[in-house]
Amino acid sequence: MNFFRTQYVAYATMMRREFVRIVRIWAQTLLPPLITTGLYFLIFGQIIGPQVGGVSGFSYMQYIAPGLILMSIATAAFTNVVFSFYFSKFQRNLEEILVAPVHPFTIVLGFVSGGIIRAVLVTVLSILMMLLFIPLSVASLPAVLFFSLGTALLFSLGGMINAIYANKIDSLSIFSTFILTPLTYFGGVFYSLSLLPELWQKLSYLNPIMYLVNGFRYGFLGVSDVSIWVCAFVLSGLIVFAVLWLLMLFKQGKGLKI
Repeated sequence: MNFFRTQYVAYATMMRREFVRIVRIWAQTLLPPLITTGLYFLIFGQIIGPQVGGVSGFSYMQYIAPGLILMSIATAAFTNVVFSFYFSKFQRNLEEILVAPVHPFTIVLGFVSGGIIRAVLVTVLSILMMLLFIPLSVASLPAVLFFSLGTALLFSLGGMINAIYANKIDSLSIFSTFILTPLTYFGGVFYSLSLLPELWQKLSYLNPIMYLVNGFRYGFLGVSDVSIWVCAFVLSGLIVFAVLWLLMLFKQGKGLKI
């Protein structure tokens, strides 16, 4: 009983710290993704959209809106955890947590919850931004919740893995710049797979971001380039893989100190 109480107190403390940090520096944590999403809506939706025409029976702005929101979710979750965890290592705060009777899973959950909280706040703000341009339609609320929270969880875990391997601050942007950003832009955010040549369609199926984007788009519009169940399976599998990877790193003690 004492063990579970200890883990609860540790988790609640870490989550409260993350929430306070996000709210205190809101101009850095919440405002930038809102501005970025607004610019995407304005440029791609209002200016380029009318020239493109409709996609899958929807206006271009309606079609890309879910993908833009998902991009904000992924970026917010990843950024929050990667910087929070790295600076905990840099300032030696993590060492105090590691010597305390706190289970590695509790530590992972505490940091990841911060990324999810930030992603949820960014999601709400992004949807409010979307309402300035297009009406809100939800085809499947369970799909919206599953893929938004699942994506936030996945990229929070990814941010923590990145922070563990990072031995200097410059390393924090390598994954997001050279892997995350290209996969996102080639993940069907701005187009339907049906518009691509056959070769590029086949290559797109190797991109995990494509499944997340299509699953989230299905939640809003009811359309997807791939089966919604396949999208859910890929997301679930990636989350399980990331959790096991993190627990292995904690067990090995790899990258937990600078």
